Amino acid sequence: MENDQPRLREPGILSNLLPSNAKCEIPNVAYLPEETSWLNQNAFTPFLEEVRVERVSEIDRISAHVELSLTELIQKADEEIGRAALEFDKKTAGAAGRLAQAETRHSELLQRRERRRQELQRQKSLTLQSIERITSVLILPHPERETPEVRKLQPNLETETIAMKVALEYERAQGRQVYDVHEKNLGYDITSLDVNSGELRLIEVKGIGGQTGTIVLTPNEKRVAEDRRDCYWLYCTSSAEMRQIKP
Repeated sequence: MENDQPRLREPGILSNLLPSNAKCEIPNVAYLPEETSWLNQNAFTPFLEEVRVERVSEIDRISAHVELSLTELIQKADEEIGRAALEFDKKTAGAAGRLAQAETRHSELLQRRERRRQELQRQKSLTLQSIERITSVLILPHPERETPEVRKLQPNLETETIAMKVALEYERAQGRQVYDVHEKNLGYDITSLDVNSGELRLIEVKGIGGQTGTIVLTPNEKRVAEDRRDCYWLYCTSSAEMRQIKP
C-alpha cells in the first residue's frame, strides 16, 4: 500500500525484507477479507488480455498455415475428381472407383478444414478460472528501524536518483543500449548491452552521499550477483567520483 492505495509489486521485493525476532502487535487489517475486485481489475484482467493478444497472434499464424495447406490439398482433390469424372464418362475401367475415392477424399478434406477452423476459434476464447491464492504477507515497519544498524540500510531517495543518473549517462556515453529496470525488483537496476560485442551488463547502482561510506546488498541483489557472475556489475557513486566494481 502507498498512501492507502493498492500497488502491484514484483514478488522479488519480498527477498529484500528484513526479518525481526521482536514481537509486535498485529494490526486489524490482517484480519480483513482480501480485496479481490481490485486484483481482478488491476492484475488478473490485464494479465488475461496480455495472454489473449499473444494467443490470438499465434493462432492467426497457425490459421493462415492451415488454410493455405488444406486449401491446396482440396484443390488437388478437385482436380483428381475432374480427371476421374472424364475417365468415367469415357467408361474407362476402374474409373467409377477412382471417382468415388476422389470424392471421399475431397469431402474428408473439407470436414478436416472446418474442424480445424472451429478448434482454432475455440482456442481464442480465454477465461480466468480456479485462481489459487498461495499466501498473503503482512509487512510491518521493522521494530528496530531507528537503530543505527537498520537505519544505514534505508536508501536515500535523492542520493539514489543522482547515482542512477550518473550510471545511466556513463553507460550511454559508451554507446551501449541502456534500460532502467530499477522498479522491477530484479536484483539489479540497469541492463546495458554493447550491440557490437554482445556484452551484457546487469548493473546494480549504489549511491553514497559523502566522500566515503558503506553500501549494502539486499538478499535479492546478492543472490543475483552470485548467480550471474559473468555479467553482474556493481556501480558505486559518491560525490567525488564513480567507481565500477565487478564481483
